[in-house]
Amino acid sequence: MKLILETNRLRLREFSLKDADFVLKLVNTPSWIQFIGDRNIHTLEAAKKYIEENLLKSYAQNGFGLWLMELKNTSKPIGMCGLVNRDSLEDIDIGFALLPAFERKGYTFEAAKATLTHAKEVLQISKVVAITDASNVASIGLLHKIGLQFEKEVQLAEKNTVLLFSEQLSDMNKN
Repeated sequence: MKLILETNRLRLREFSLKDADFVLKLVNTPSWIQFIGDRNIHTLEAAKKYIEENLLKSYAQNGFGLWLMELKNTSKPIGMCGLVNRDSLEDIDIGFALLPAFERKGYTFEAAKATLTHAKEVLQISKVVAITDASNVASIGLLHKIGLQFEKEVQLAEKNTVLLFSEQLSDMNKN
């Protein structure tokens, strides 16, 4: 399992098939279902297939993806954060999800801020965007907090309009 980055309290690392139990739990939380959508992952086998066909495939194809967020002091998995290269978007987008027990403790902010820095400094990605449901107040607040601003509404699929937030990473350090 490749370590991607560390923050004060977290490690972000690549997922492996051994994380299927955690993935099964995360993708079936009420907030995942409400804001990201039901991915029809209801068994360990389906979770392993999701890891293989989405997460591991992205690492191989793009050199990045969604990474497992774990507490540094206990190695307990608490969520995911990382970068996604979607066919439906022009730019790379940042995504995150957290188990409910760990929400509102600053973990996602810590991981997302570090992910943006990693995208800019290590991966040399000039622009990162984010998409979220218009009713996801917590995500919208976090996107503002990490420096992304609302740009426009985007229709990803029929009956699936989301808000697009963006920031030019190459402009971050200009005064």
